[in-house]
Amino acid sequence: MFLTSTTEAVRLAYNPVELLQRLVRFDTTNPPGNEAEGIRFLSGLFNEAGISTTILARSPERPNLIARLAGQGQAPPLLLYGHMDVVTTAGQNWQRPPFDGEISDGYLWGRGALDMKGGLAMMAAALLRASFGQLSLPGDVLLAVVSDEEDGGDDGARFLVENHAKHFEGIRYALSEFGAFSINFGSKRFYPIMVAEKQICAMKAIVRGPGGHGSMPLHGGAMSRLSRLLYRLEHRRMPVHVTPVVQRMFEMVSAHQTGPGELALRLLLKPVFTDRMLSLFGEQTRAFDPLLHNTVTPTIVQGGEKINVIPSEIELGLDGRLLPGFKPEDMLAELRPITGEQVELEVVRYDPGPPEPDWGQFEVLADILREADPEGIPVPLLLSGVTDGRFFAQLGIQTYGFLPMQLPPDFNFSATIHAADERIPVAALEFGTLAILKAIQRMGQV
Repeated sequence: MFLTSTTEAVRLAYNPVELLQRLVRFDTTNPPGNEAEGIRFLSGLFNEAGISTTILARSPERPNLIARLAGQGQAPPLLLYGHMDVVTTAGQNWQRPPFDGEISDGYLWGRGALDMKGGLAMMAAALLRASFGQLSLPGDVLLAVVSDEEDGGDDGARFLVENHAKHFEGIRYALSEFGAFSINFGSKRFYPIMVAEKQICAMKAIVRGPGGHGSMPLHGGAMSRLSRLLYRLEHRRMPVHVTPVVQRMFEMVSAHQTGPGELALRLLLKPVFTDRMLSLFGEQTRAFDPLLHNTVTPTIVQGGEKINVIPSEIELGLDGRLLPGFKPEDMLAELRPITGEQVELEVVRYDPGPPEPDWGQFEVLADILREADPEGIPVPLLLSGVTDGRFFAQLGIQTYGFLPMQLPPDFNFSATIHAADERIPVAALEFGTLAILKAIQRMGQV
């Protein structure tokens, strides 16, 4: 039994900080995930608040929760969704225990604080407040809490879309990760709302060469060829592509800059200058670069079985990410000049991304952010990663990355996710909860 009284449900509804602490303390590292206990905890909260729930699972230890709060039926249902699983902390040196949910220096520390139990706490708190406050909602609001997002989503969103699509009938729009967190550029504060995302194109590269006895060194073998391949991947970019969302994003940001900053952003959108301009943006280069290129990152090396045997074949795992509108054959065509003909390339998984974005509710969300922070400037965002949005897009659902957080100017959001000392400003949780509560009251109104 995870909940003893309605009083606790009310308290957590109005205290997203404590709710996040409770979520962080469930170790849902994926693999294996073990999301069931956390899912049951949230289900208990919603049931106490009078919100109907359904649990659906391909396997008992990897369940998915759908909570549904009835609206007035004047608008299509709205979907909120997020994942309960988190990535590993193995090999990371944390200042504070990653599963304690400790509060220190104005931050709540813990794995998942940003990705994405913090977002789940905001959405759950908003839904609970709407229920307790008997708010007038245009349409039904669903919150799907899913498993397995961090390892492909097969047990989570993909399972729901392919086997239980009836629960999402009539839904056109959804809110989920990642976007609406503040970033500072120049003297201005921006809130990028995610409207599109890149696509998974996982590959393997096979490098071959002569083998032999380790006591007799070889030159030009598979290991040597692998080192040259890694060097080329490190130092060469694939071609520049300026997609519509990225163009709109940088044009809006540049419109609020003056002098060299404005010029640099405008030149960034000129393919002939893009790569040279990227070198001028310092730490922001890492964030900007994948928005303008298809990318490949080597992540796994497999080769050799004995210390005294020179391997004749080495397999390199490649995390490939495609821009919207591109296909695996485009990736292979752009990668081949970098790898050379001697390297064998194979696509092992391709997840098509969402289609061209539906902007229908973008200004509704932008207005909410302007009200929350009059100095903030909402802009669209292409996410360099992927989310479960690619699965819900198969049902015709447009996801907006909208987990609002007003962050300190020196807080590096992208460098903190999946890293040691993941944490979220305590004040950001209430900021986001209030914004999401406004969103579920306004989205889809006719």
